Amino acid sequence: MKRSFRVLREQARERKRRKVLAKEYERKLEERTGKRKLRGSLTENLEDVSEVLGDCADVVVRGFELKGSERKAAIIYIDELTNKQIHHDYVMRPLLTAEVERTTDLWEEVTVNVVQAGETKTVDDLSTVIDGILSGDTVLFIDGYAKALLIGSKGWEARSVSETRAEAVIRGPREGLNETLSFNWSLIRRRLKDPDLRIRNFTVGVRTKTLVSMLFIKDVAHPDIVREVESRIKEIHIDGVLETGYIEELIQDQIWTPFPLAQNTERPDAVVAHLLEGKIAILVDGTPHALIVPAVFSQFYSSSEDYYERYMVATFLRFIRLISFLIALFLPALYIAFVSYHPEMIPSNLAVAMAAGRASVPFNPVLEAMLMEVSVEILREASIRLPGPIGPTIGIVGGLVIGNAAVSAGLVSPAIVIVVGLTTISSYANPNYNSAISIRLLRFPFMILSAVFGLYGIMLGIMILMLHLVQLRSFGVPYMAPWSPLNLSDFRDTLIRVPWKWMRKRPAIFRTPELKRQERKET
Repeated sequence: MKRSFRVLREQARERKRRKVLAKEYERKLEERTGKRKLRGSLTENLEDVSEVLGDCADVVVRGFELKGSERKAAIIYIDELTNKQIHHDYVMRPLLTAEVERTTDLWEEVTVNVVQAGETKTVDDLSTVIDGILSGDTVLFIDGYAKALLIGSKGWEARSVSETRAEAVIRGPREGLNETLSFNWSLIRRRLKDPDLRIRNFTVGVRTKTLVSMLFIKDVAHPDIVREVESRIKEIHIDGVLETGYIEELIQDQIWTPFPLAQNTERPDAVVAHLLEGKIAILVDGTPHALIVPAVFSQFYSSSEDYYERYMVATFLRFIRLISFLIALFLPALYIAFVSYHPEMIPSNLAVAMAAGRASVPFNPVLEAMLMEVSVEILREASIRLPGPIGPTIGIVGGLVIGNAAVSAGLVSPAIVIVVGLTTISSYANPNYNSAISIRLLRFPFMILSAVFGLYGIMLGIMILMLHLVQLRSFGVPYMAPWSPLNLSDFRDTLIRVPWKWMRKRPAIFRTPELKRQERKET
């Protein structure tokens, strides 16, 4: 009870600290910008912008005179954040070459007839001008006007479309999302030509001002879930957001769980597939990972390829993943329980062989298994951090060398090497990286329970795990649906995948208003 109050007190302090941080930044920004309006003098406006941005080498200020009017003007932009072709061909060149008549409204003439960029907006406050410059827009000031023109000229070097590394498939599209948000929109729009697709943008991060997009299909996603996701994103008060991991942890229903409550993917076809089921996608500018909410346990063991292959193949692969899940989670714990507490349950010939292998091992089965598991985790982490061509080689060769050397030196038995190797291979069968990590974490508590209580400890761990899973929620959706609560109609796409002609309805667990997915063919 005391611990619960302490946790609540710490959470309250954290929320208060975030609010103070946001207010402090707003106060500093107000001191710099003054929340003041732009002034009619070009020189004074340029001085105000320079005061806020400071003497930065990448901020370009270009002054010139409008032809035919003898009126001074200036543009401000940040180098390498603007599209050079748009900037030079549709902003700079027309402004420097066009003749402006003195008798007409100069501002109207310049902004409507001279500037040829497609996206323009007239603003009159300094803070909006600063945000536009920092976002990659070009700002035009004209002397004598207490306003500015924001010209959409965003554009920077971006990574080309490439195949995802973590979600590779044999059959299916090879395209993956990249770090440019607008480009990710186009990848999704190209696959989902639905006028009901909605994209809502939010600016998150007091200092980074990161653009976050929420995508959903209007008539498919439940309005209550849409409003809940939107409100949670709006309630985020943090100084910076650099990846979807920030958003995931800040909006999920419960933080005290090793299981992911939001799925992340780099595949645009997977994003579209989830949108069509009534889910919501969250994209963050600067990262290729998209968040899918709500999420249920079964979807983490499904792959995009399951829907491109025949239903029998997809069902067989899902059973393989289920077996791999059980092996990765329970095999080391079962080894410890059988060797330490229940040797009578091992077949006689196998028991003799295992006893002979363990004759010279100085460690008990628990320490032996822990030593090998930790060694494998270190090798796995090292193989990820090493350069691409070297990493896989070090992981495979290092595992073989260390395992063989440990057996030869009599530090571990051959049986534990087989157990750990099979466990490691099984963990790679999971198509979702976040879910695989949770299994790797849970493996160690099960090993400890089996070391203390044997098979009874494993059963105790399973009961605790199931109780934890059934009380989890992802934006109000039960995490273990459709098993708990039981919904037989949604079993068509869980452990098995029935033929497409039988999946006429969307999953009911996401409360989609438009439940029908496929029309019944009249004969």
